[in-house]
Amino acid sequence: MSYTHDRLLKGVSIDDAEARLRASLSDAGFGVLTEIDVRETMKKKIGAEMDGYRILGACNPKMAYEAIGIEPRVGAMLPCNVILRETDGGTEISAIDPVASMTAIDNDDLHTVAGQVRDMLIGAVDAA
Repeated sequence: MSYTHDRLLKGVSIDDAEARLRASLSDAGFGVLTEIDVRETMKKKIGAEMDGYRILGACNPKMAYEAIGIEPRVGAMLPCNVILRETDGGTEISAIDPVASMTAIDNDDLHTVAGQVRDMLIGAVDAA
């Protein structure tokens, strides 16, 4: 089982890909709660050079509220991370598969919610 849904935006810069992704996430009801510029962090913390790599922590408040109501400690696995990674051909977008990340929790109701979130994330990535 793959743990991410991936899409390569050929010839698209990471900045343009991020703008497109943010718009499609918003259209799908997600907000971005956290942002990490991994490239800048690695440069600052350990002096390492790397291609552009950003992590956006996306959250759909309605779905998060539902999941927390079912399993209060699920917040340890939120938000849903989506990465943007510079490649030779453009920018790759990868979104976590919430179903895969929730397999450690034995709760069928939560898995149903995770499936709904997965479908929403796939739609957002594919629309970016």
